[in-house]
Amino acid sequence: MAADNKCDTASCGGNCDTCDGNITVTLTLDNDETVECAILTIFPVNGRDYIALLPLDENGENEDGEVYLYRYDNSSGSPVLDNIEDDEEYEAVADMFDQMLDAAEYDEMVAADEEEN
Repeated sequence: MAADNKCDTASCGGNCDTCDGNITVTLTLDNDETVECAILTIFPVNGRDYIALLPLDENGENEDGEVYLYRYDNSSGSPVLDNIEDDEEYEAVADMFDQMLDAAEYDEMVAADEEEN
């Protein structure tokens, strides 16, 4: 699987935590179809890094909320994505991603309450 980073920040080097959130990659799937995806986050699970990608349509939007999860490795200086083949590994990654979403929603609610007071 190939991924081309379309980060707007020249100094990113694949470390998306340093970018401003406008990062996309173009995935080339096994069937040679290309899909433009927004990078949501890179996160660790059990000593490995994973990446969450939001596939975008031709208008740069995601209507169905589908998210792609892949293994992520940047140790060679060039990001590499691998499929998660093991069901248990995928469940652990999906659970961690769900926990991160829940925490982000909670943080947004707390911030909104603080702004109101």
